[in-house]
Amino acid sequence: MIKTRFDERTPESPTMPNGLAYLMLAIWPFVCLYLFRRFKLERALIWSILGGYLLLPPLAEFNLPLVPGMDKVTIPNVTVLLILIFAMKQKVNLWPESRVAQWLVVGLILCAIPTTLTNGDPIIFEILRDADPILFQVDALPGQGVRDIGSVLIGQILMIVPFLLARQFLASEEGLREILLALMVGGLIYSIPSLIEIRLSPQINTWVYGFFQHSFAQTMRGGGFRPIVFLPHSLWLALFVFCALVATAALARVADAPDKKRMYLFAAYIFVLLILCKSAASILYGIVLTPLVLFASFRTLIRVSMVFAVIAVVYPMLRKFELVPIWELVDYAGAYSADRAHSLGFRFYNEENLLARAAEKPWFGWGGWGRSLIRDPETGVITSIPDGRWIIVFGTFGWLGYVCEFGLLALPLVLMWWFVRRNADAPLSPYVAPLCVILGVTMIDMLLNATLTPMTWLCAGAVLGHAEKCMPRLARPPRHDLRKAVMGHKDTGRAGGSVL
Repeated sequence: MIKTRFDERTPESPTMPNGLAYLMLAIWPFVCLYLFRRFKLERALIWSILGGYLLLPPLAEFNLPLVPGMDKVTIPNVTVLLILIFAMKQKVNLWPESRVAQWLVVGLILCAIPTTLTNGDPIIFEILRDADPILFQVDALPGQGVRDIGSVLIGQILMIVPFLLARQFLASEEGLREILLALMVGGLIYSIPSLIEIRLSPQINTWVYGFFQHSFAQTMRGGGFRPIVFLPHSLWLALFVFCALVATAALARVADAPDKKRMYLFAAYIFVLLILCKSAASILYGIVLTPLVLFASFRTLIRVSMVFAVIAVVYPMLRKFELVPIWELVDYAGAYSADRAHSLGFRFYNEENLLARAAEKPWFGWGGWGRSLIRDPETGVITSIPDGRWIIVFGTFGWLGYVCEFGLLALPLVLMWWFVRRNADAPLSPYVAPLCVILGVTMIDMLLNATLTPMTWLCAGAVLGHAEKCMPRLARPPRHDLRKAVMGHKDTGRAGGSVL
C-alpha cells in the first residue's frame, strides 16, 4: 500500500506523486549497493544517506503494516545498515562507548513505550446543536495501543541509524573530511537546480515527481523566489547551503596552495547562493560564522558550538518559566523587517499554545497522529502549526523524549569541549571543529524550525566517535580487565591485589 503525506496543498499544482516518485524510492537500495561496491566505505555511507535526502521525493512513502512509513529518510537508513551487515560483512557495533550516550540512546528508543501506553484514550470531536440536545461525533483521533509500540520503536531506531553508524565508521580523520567534502560537493551540485528555481520559480519537484511539496506562497520572498528543489521547505535548503558553506570554508582553510584559491572561489559562490536563498536566519549564520571557520582557532569553534548546544537544550526550560523575552525579540526583528517580525511572532504565538497543550502531559507527551496539536473542539480542524523541532518532540514524547533526543545531539559537543578544556596542548583535527559548528547551528535552528535531517545525525555521530577516540576513558573497561584492576592477577598477586 502506498501512502502520501501533504501538510499543505496548493490548488495550482498536482497533489499526488507520479510513478517516478515511487520508482525512485524503490530503486534507491540498489543505488546504495552500487555506491558501496564502487567507492570506499566512508564515501558510500555518506552519499547513500545524503543522496537520498537531496534527490528522493519528499512526503511520498510506502506504508507497510506495523512499521513506520518508508520514505526518503528511512529507506536509505535501513538500506545502509543492511548492506554493512550482510553485503559488506562488516562488524557493526551500534553501541556507543560513552555511558551517557548509552543511556540517551536507550531512553530515546524506549520513550516510545510509556508514551504509547499513556495515550490509549481517543480524542473525540463533537458538536452540540442548540435545537437538539444530542452530541454528534464529527471526528476522532484514535488512541494508541500495545500494537503501536513496535512501529514507534522501529521509527526511533531508524531515525538514529546514521548517528550510530557514523560513530563507528566516520570518526576517523578520513571520515570527518569525507563528510565536509560531501557537503561541499552536494552544495555545488544542488546550486544548479536552486538557481533555476530562483530564476523561474520553484517547480522542479513538480516537473520531476508530479506535485509540489509545500505552500507555494512560502517560497515567495522579497520580490523573488526561494528555492526548495526536493527538500521539505525552502528553509531546509537554505540551512543545507549554510552547511555547505561552512564545509567549503573549512576545506579551503587547510587546502594546499594549488587548491586554496579554487576552494575560496567555491566558498564565495556558495555564499552568494546562500544570500539568494533569502532565509534571514541562515544568512545570519553564514555572515557571523564563516569568518570564524576561516580564521578562529579550532578550540574557539568548539567552544562556540558548545554554547549553541547549551542554549538549545535549556531553551524549553526557559520558555516554560517565561524567561525568554520573546515579544522583545519580535520587536527587534520588526526594526529589520516587518515580514521577519510577523514570521517570528507567528512561531512564538504557536509555541505558547502548544506549550500549554504539552503541559497537560509533560512527562511522556501526547504520542503521534497529531494528538499534540491544537484542534477545533467541534470540527477537529488543526488550528496550530508546530514549527520548531523541539516543540514537536516535546509535545509528542514529553520531557523524556526531548531530553534524550536533544541530549544525544548535544553530547558530542559537550565531550569535545571537555576534551579541549582538559587538554590545552593536545592536537585537534582540522575537520572536527567545523562539524561541531554545523551541529551546533542546526540545534539552534531546531528551536525555530523542524530542520533535523539525517545529515544532522551523521555529523553528531561522527563527532561523538571522534570524541570517544580522543577520550578513551569514556568507555567502561571490559569486565575481565576491571576485575584485574581491582583484584589483581591471581597468578602474580601484583599491583591491584590484596595488601595483606
